Amino acid sequence: MNETICQAIRELRVVELRYHGFSRIVEPHIYGRDKHGDELVRCYQLAGGSASGERAGWKMLKVRDAVVLHLTETTFIARPDYRRDDKVISEVYCQL
Repeated sequence: MNETICQAIRELRVVELRYHGFSRIVEPHIYGRDKHGDELVRCYQLAGGSASGERAGWKMLKVRDAVVLHLTETTFIARPDYRRDDKVISEVYCQL
C-alpha cells in the first residue's frame, strides 16, 4: 500500500507523478485493489499528458506504473461527479 496516496486523499492534496512516460497532476479520490489484486487509484487529472490525448478528466491508474509520486501543497475539493461506489475497486484502502 502506498501511504503517500492515502495521505493525499486524507489531506485533499494534489499529487504530481509520471505515468507511462507522461507527467501528470492529479486529484486522487479513491485508492485500493481490483479483483485481480492490482492497486489502482481513481483520480481527476488536472494537467499533463496521456496516451489517449485527454489532458484532463477522470483516470484510473495502476499504482505500479506510477513513479515519482510527489505530494504538493495544493489542495482540492471532491469533484461533484465523483461516485464513492466505484465498482472497479473491490478493496478500498482510502477514499474521500
